[in-house]
Amino acid sequence: MDGILVADFSRVLAGPLAAATLADLGADVIKVERPGAGDDTRAWGPPFTADGTAAYFDAANRSKRGLTLDLGDPDDAAAARELARRADVLIENFRPGSLARYGLDHAATRAANPGLVHCTITGFGSGPGARLPGYDFVVQAVGGLMSITGEPGGTPLKAGVALVDVLTAKDAATGILAALHHRQRTGHGQLVEVNLLSSLLGSLVNQASGHLATGRDPEPMGNRHPSIAPYETLACRDGQLLAVAVGNDRQFRALAEALGAPELAEDARFARNRDRVQNRTDLIKALENRLAADTPQGWTERLSAASVPCGPVNTLSQALELAARLGLDPVTPVGEGRVPQVASPLRLSGTPVTQPVAPPRLDEDGIPLRTWLAGPDDCPLPSRL
Repeated sequence: MDGILVADFSRVLAGPLAAATLADLGADVIKVERPGAGDDTRAWGPPFTADGTAAYFDAANRSKRGLTLDLGDPDDAAAARELARRADVLIENFRPGSLARYGLDHAATRAANPGLVHCTITGFGSGPGARLPGYDFVVQAVGGLMSITGEPGGTPLKAGVALVDVLTAKDAATGILAALHHRQRTGHGQLVEVNLLSSLLGSLVNQASGHLATGRDPEPMGNRHPSIAPYETLACRDGQLLAVAVGNDRQFRALAEALGAPELAEDARFARNRDRVQNRTDLIKALENRLAADTPQGWTERLSAASVPCGPVNTLSQALELAARLGLDPVTPVGEGRVPQVASPLRLSGTPVTQPVAPPRLDEDGIPLRTWLAGPDDCPLPSRL
């Protein structure tokens, strides 16, 4: 995406993460923030890094230039409109209609820049839900995710990360890339609209499909899968948990043999997946009786050797260590004295992702960027500080 200029007017997570993804792919991203406070997530801590930046902010804002503009100030609003006029992509998550007063709504930006890809991210769309604030936790609740997360009969739980924002960021990046491809063929930009609720519903895949097929609401099942067994955590020695994901009858036979109980695969209750799902309680009892002989680590070695998908329930540090052992290079530096970040998951053989640099400090590039915006169109974008 070299040569693509992205104006990132978004804040918190979904929009900034989408813009950071484009930066990973080589786009030049200018992050526009409020003077003084900046993005809300600059204050979302602890934890903070050694230079006082919230780790939350760093997670979604690498490889960007920093610029502060007060949209209520006529001169700053004019600079913001000029940035939109020069940009290839504009990302924003303001409430629908609120940017019109500054001349930054889609109608205005398209009139000034017909090739602009304008991406707007909302919580609940631009219709009746336009005035509702979009926060990940609330969308996890009202969007049904919490109703299927947790143990049966227990308190509904959110995911351990702002999953809806992350999914929406990926949807936004996908839509932007499609719109840029369309512009390359036609010369025309367009409006890309994504919202948290729709991204969540689209991510419920088999659960949503099952509901539409049966009319029944799915219920929480803890770590169990509604349609596959065993596909859950199983207790090993001292109650330690092993995640086992048996996706077909062949894998179940391999599991039974590795456990020293090949007869389980011949048992009419367990021979086929549908039988295992219907007889899950008896199945899990039989498996855990044998798994109690060793630890999750011991079983992982033996079962993996038998091509049975499994693994211990790792902490985050253990997960990063695993990825490093597998040669996935999960962590990347972003500059001397700055906290490293999780690397982009994208691997492209011909156009690898760019080496990221540290997220910008508030208004870090403000002076050269304001000078550039006040200059002629053919003035090159200044080098990043």
